[in-house]
Amino acid sequence: MTQPTPPVTSSSTQPGAAAWQRAARVTVLLVAAGLAIVLALVVGIVSMSRWGYTELRTQARTSPHDAAGAAPPVVGPVSPAPRTDGPLARATPDAAPTPGAPAPGSPRTAGAGASLQMPVDGVAPTSLYPSFDEARGARRHEAIDIMAPRGTPVRAAVDGRVVKLFTSDAGGLTVYQFDRDERLAYYYAHLDRYEAGLREGAELKRGDVLGYVGSTGNASADAPHLHFAVFQLGPEKRWWEGRAIDPYPLLGGRAR
Repeated sequence: MTQPTPPVTSSSTQPGAAAWQRAARVTVLLVAAGLAIVLALVVGIVSMSRWGYTELRTQARTSPHDAAGAAPPVVGPVSPAPRTDGPLARATPDAAPTPGAPAPGSPRTAGAGASLQMPVDGVAPTSLYPSFDEARGARRHEAIDIMAPRGTPVRAAVDGRVVKLFTSDAGGLTVYQFDRDERLAYYYAHLDRYEAGLREGAELKRGDVLGYVGSTGNASADAPHLHFAVFQLGPEKRWWEGRAIDPYPLLGGRAR
């Protein structure tokens, strides 16, 4: 019996198979590329979200009166919880007259002639160093650094209200105080801690203890000091905004 001859596969079918294989490989590559693009987009969105959150936190923790860096608008300041334990300590009033409200003037001399309570215990005016015009990073210091051992009491320079307890990356624990006429503001920075009972809205008398010398923020740990600034308020009475006044002569410093 004659066996059927098996069909001979024509070589004409091989190019079709090769084309199919090429198409399959192209499809796999396209799918892989699409997945890679989607993954990259997801990673980019997550990274941008995290960067934006970090940027907002940085702005919220930067005070315009810090010793270095730019002065962006505050967008949600981080305030420490008010202390509620213990009374405010008060110093015996000095013989110096209580300062009146100084008349407006230039940023450096507004209030010249007024006498302030020395804000750091045990510091004599003759030991102060004028640093108002010195550079701190890309900006002027516009303050005075009063060196003292860690834990030395820091006292209110004038009568007036605590308007803000503020924690910033550069200034550390800080206090903003307005005078009674709300024409000048006083800024105390790098505090080691607040005085027990200090809170926003508290009315301080000249000489009341409000905190203690430290090195919080960007201050060197081996050089604790009080960063003390004075500025003239605008009509909006914003605690973060004003015209800088040199505190050196107001604390009894003399030209060198």
